[in-house]
Amino acid sequence: MTIASKNPQQASLDDVDRAILAALLEDGRMTNAALAARVGVAESTCAYRVRALRAAGVIETITARLDLAAIGRPIQAVVKVHLSSHSRVHIDELFDRLVEIPGALSVVHVAGDNDFHLHVAVASPERLRDLILEHITSHPAVTKTETQLVFEVREGAGVLGPL
Repeated sequence: MTIASKNPQQASLDDVDRAILAALLEDGRMTNAALAARVGVAESTCAYRVRALRAAGVIETITARLDLAAIGRPIQAVVKVHLSSHSRVHIDELFDRLVEIPGALSVVHVAGDNDFHLHVAVASPERLRDLILEHITSHPAVTKTETQLVFEVREGAGVLGPL
């Protein structure tokens, strides 16, 4: 085991570290005893490894995945945002503004035709319209938005396997 860094490049993970990460991605509430049994190491070894992964910044946080429809946010969309100005001030200001929007699930600053992609979950088409008008197009650097409704979301394979 050689984990080490707070990620100037990347931590060096072995098979046990990867097995721990895969198990925690599947069920982040798993007890240390269950995690150790699943990975096939002693509980003390498992606890040490998890602490080391956290200290190295490999495990940033463990969160819950919500059923968005069950909490009253059944409509998801990706809003693409195009800016007229690419000054660092406008980009940073808008990025900060976008992540604070109620219903924002993720905000990605991208290269290409658009500058930001915003994944949102809202209660209704009217709330989606209001979100765009009140929080996005009202910014002076925003020249255009394009909204795409999300029909279905599936988890990807993740990053722990071979590339």
